[in-house]
Amino acid sequence: MQFGIRAGLAAGAAAMVLAGAGLCACSGKSSPAADAPLPPQSSATAPIAPPSDQSVELNDTQVKAIKFALAEMHNFSQQRVAVGSIDFNENLSVQVFAPYQGKIIKAYAEIGDEVRKGQTLYTIDSPDLIQAESTLIAAAGVYDLTTAALSRARQLYDTQGLAQKDFEQAQSDQMSAEGALKAARDAVRVFGKSEAEIDEMVAKRKIDPALVVPSPIGGRITAREAQPGLLVQPGNPPAPYAVADVSTMWMLANVAETDSPMFKLGQEVRVKVMAFSDHDFAGKITAIGATVDPNTHTVLVRSEVSDPGHELRPGMFATYVISTGKAITAAAVPLSGVVREGDGTMSIWLTGDHRRFVRRTVKIGIQQDGFDQILDGLQPGETVVTDGAIFLSNMLSGGGADS
Repeated sequence: MQFGIRAGLAAGAAAMVLAGAGLCACSGKSSPAADAPLPPQSSATAPIAPPSDQSVELNDTQVKAIKFALAEMHNFSQQRVAVGSIDFNENLSVQVFAPYQGKIIKAYAEIGDEVRKGQTLYTIDSPDLIQAESTLIAAAGVYDLTTAALSRARQLYDTQGLAQKDFEQAQSDQMSAEGALKAARDAVRVFGKSEAEIDEMVAKRKIDPALVVPSPIGGRITAREAQPGLLVQPGNPPAPYAVADVSTMWMLANVAETDSPMFKLGQEVRVKVMAFSDHDFAGKITAIGATVDPNTHTVLVRSEVSDPGHELRPGMFATYVISTGKAITAAAVPLSGVVREGDGTMSIWLTGDHRRFVRRTVKIGIQQDGFDQILDGLQPGETVVTDGAIFLSNMLSGGGADS
């Protein structure tokens, strides 16, 4: 009797197990409940545990936001960058003062004009020139008079109609007049008058009061103070005109005291200005300051920059790059692939299967042309994240959002 009761209980339990499994105890066929699909498991409710504390795994949607590539070798130039400004080449610029006092009669050139060497910039009405020309005309008259007197004295002397001492006196007077005339011509020539102009003044007995002030060099007019009627004096600023040869310009830069030993006279430099960012200007270092600024601890470095197109202007903000050694070949990562962590270390992200990404601390060197030189922590051929490294670092620290 007890055995029958136990058997019945066992059979009932077995039937309940089969029913829970979705099977019919009597036929062995699947129940309708077993054919219903299971609901997908949300990644938010069942996150994938990272294999290590320095790696993250991404789903398909997240991987699409990441860019990666094989690490390659890149050439890094050993160079230094200096910041400064453009200025005129003072060795090829001059202020054009009047050589003598006078009032400006006419000014011919405007700011920005290109002038040739010897081209007239302005003229002045100079009392000194008038005096010199008056002396020239008087000397010419005396010379003509003494020359005619000597001719008559020679005729009389030849016919014994004149004493020898009187003839010799006539010769002496004519020689003195000739010397005075030569001196007078030289005095006028100092004012810039040509031989033809001097001959014309002597022949017409008429002075030319206009003192011509020419440009001493070829170049560009960089400043003008000349106005008709303005009284000018030698060396009294401001100069009526300033002229500069702008085929070459100066770049003046202050470099750090620690970098100054790397700069040498004659080194080639590449200069860039914001106004012409599409190309560089070639130059070379021509002077290095002899002292260090005690306030900024910088050294003045002056470079001569070629500007055949006359594009540079004084005051332009400029930077130049100078090579200080041979190029270095090293593994490189784009700047967007390197992350500065909160503790100050630099890191990159690597992957082998394009799904699991591992963070690695690296040591960087030169930053150039959009790349960071990796001194330690990366080998060529490894797959490195080039865009999205910050996103991965945020995910690792708990700041990233699952998609």
